Amino acid sequence: MLIDFVISFICFFLMIIFVLVGVSFFTLFERSVLGYVHFRKGPNKVSFVGVFQPFSDAVKLFCKENFNPSVSNFFLYYFSPVFNLFFCLSVWLIIPYFSLIFSYSLGLIFLLCCLSFNVYSIMISGWSSNSNYSLLGGLRSVAQTISYEVSLFLIMLSFVILVGSYCLIMFYYFQFYVWYIFMLFPLCLCLFSSFLADVNRTPFDFAEGESELVSGFNIEYGSGGFILIFLGEYCIILFMSFLSIIFFFGCDLFSIIFFLKMGFISYLFIWVRSSLPRFRYDKLMGLAWSCYLPLSLNYLIFFIGFKLFIISLFIYCTNFS
Repeated sequence: MLIDFVISFICFFLMIIFVLVGVSFFTLFERSVLGYVHFRKGPNKVSFVGVFQPFSDAVKLFCKENFNPSVSNFFLYYFSPVFNLFFCLSVWLIIPYFSLIFSYSLGLIFLLCCLSFNVYSIMISGWSSNSNYSLLGGLRSVAQTISYEVSLFLIMLSFVILVGSYCLIMFYYFQFYVWYIFMLFPLCLCLFSSFLADVNRTPFDFAEGESELVSGFNIEYGSGGFILIFLGEYCIILFMSFLSIIFFFGCDLFSIIFFLKMGFISYLFIWVRSSLPRFRYDKLMGLAWSCYLPLSLNYLIFFIGFKLFIISLFIYCTNFS
């Protein structure tokens, strides 16, 4: 058992390192794509075609002076970005490796718990700064995340009923011949936009509304605190891309095509940011409660009825034979 624990710890440590390196290069990819969308070059001066630009930015940010607001709640103000990054990295534990080092039968429940805890770190960051702008950003994030997590959880529950397990490995077996994107395309669009709202990305970036909240809940953070919030946001974006591929485009982690599809979904996050303006807040809430919630409930009821029909048909055929 000690050897298994050591191997699991080493694998988890290496996974965290590669996730953070992937996040750094994802920021370079985003800035390059946004640059070409604006008909200009992205960062291309540091080293060969700007490969070391993310590391240069990280060193620059860490070297900046870190200010402490005199009226802030010191403990919560400093440790909420750490908790945010911790929960964003913890969700990578449910990657469905066939070795079963981390993935287990209740992976989706663990994912929903981490996503629910993530909103508390944003709320506490906004409240503990004791700034009106950061407090409004935190309150917006709470309302937005709770609204879209309802439909997000119902969609995931629909997949649990369809697959019959909380383990992500089952998505590999059920999509071996046909992907779910061909059968559940409306649900795929609903899930993708719910991911956008859950991670506060454009056009749902009301927690960081620069035009009216001056960067929102993270306005008082600089240096290391801002880096931790930044890493947590982009880490969860990569994981949402990873999860979208598992749900709708197959789950073969040992194929290079899987990671090409993951890169395409990550590009969609950037493409949406560069193309769409920010929603109005009332339209955001109306979309969640009057459109996505009925759609996800209808799919959930349909999957429950379909599952019961298959079970009853199987029992009838068994008794008849």
